[in-house]
Amino acid sequence: MRKTLITSASALLLLTAGCSQEENAEESQPEANGHEQSNGEQTDNQHDTTEVESEPEVIAENLSIPWSIEKVNEAFYVTEREGSIVKIENGEAERQEVALEEELATASEAGLLGLVLTEDFSESNLAYAYYTYTNNEGQFNRIVTLSLEDNTWTEESVLLDEIPSGSVHHGGRLKLGPDGYLYATAGDASEPDLSQDIESLGGNILRLNTDGSVPDDNPFENSYVFSYGHRNPQGLAWSTDGTFYSSEHGNSANDEINEIEDGSNYGWPVIEGNEEQEDMIAPIFTSGEDSTWAPSGMDYYEDKLYVAALRGTAVLEFDLETNEYSEFVTELGRVRDVMIEDGMLYFISNNTDGRGDPGENDDKLYKVSLTE
Repeated sequence: MRKTLITSASALLLLTAGCSQEENAEESQPEANGHEQSNGEQTDNQHDTTEVESEPEVIAENLSIPWSIEKVNEAFYVTEREGSIVKIENGEAERQEVALEEELATASEAGLLGLVLTEDFSESNLAYAYYTYTNNEGQFNRIVTLSLEDNTWTEESVLLDEIPSGSVHHGGRLKLGPDGYLYATAGDASEPDLSQDIESLGGNILRLNTDGSVPDDNPFENSYVFSYGHRNPQGLAWSTDGTFYSSEHGNSANDEINEIEDGSNYGWPVIEGNEEQEDMIAPIFTSGEDSTWAPSGMDYYEDKLYVAALRGTAVLEFDLETNEYSEFVTELGRVRDVMIEDGMLYFISNNTDGRGDPGENDDKLYKVSLTE
């Protein structure tokens, strides 16, 4: 196969320790006020607006369409959709090259997306990545291993290939679950009927062994499909007791936070939002018909889910005990991914993706305390 070197040149990014003021997640979604969320009249969930006690601190600036955050020790690794990984450590940031076996796609929402560092990354320098590519046969997504050497990441092996890809809805999130398996979100590739077809890899949450084989205890025999009926799932998280959650973009509003059960059908395109049908699972939170969050990356902390919101231009906090949600961080524009470590919330803005309104030195990696 032809090897393409993604040559977003290595560069030092401007860093700062100060504070900053300040999706259309799907091209099909209508314009909406990004700071207004639905209330109890549109959803089953109560909505509140709260203020963060400590202001977010900027860790790095001048990122280019960042998509996923990983961290090992004191070093962050942030993917950029155009084909770079930025390492941020000890007050410096360096854009690292990525050598891929296929040509990176330039379609809307496509590119280098999810990244997961292996558990022994400090010794192995290996990671898992999800990217959209084009070749003579069309456009697809694949999950691969990457090896880091001399500040260049090189594709080593393909774990899963030819995940459907279209003009939009590529999915792209990767996470290692508490069970040791690798999970991936796959969008419907703008073909809604794929989501109800368990023979397809589109419109699903996928589960695979870290060597790319199908786990013996997956719900469908010889299938990577863990759950189906998804439109464009973008976030994955687990609670401390192992409960599995995902965030998902609705068609026109009706965004969802779902509790994921193996083998279950989450309804798209038959039902969405608060709609119900036998043998299909309704969400535990929804934005309702008159509002949109465009939820993306997510993480769990002390009975709450923290979710990046693109159209919602916020980090949203979903309280799993009270069934309420609120805006935890606002006024920084579109937010693509979050991660939590030791009571600290890290998140990336995504205003340079062509759908936002970039400010000076956008995009940025931030941190804010969840305990102060």
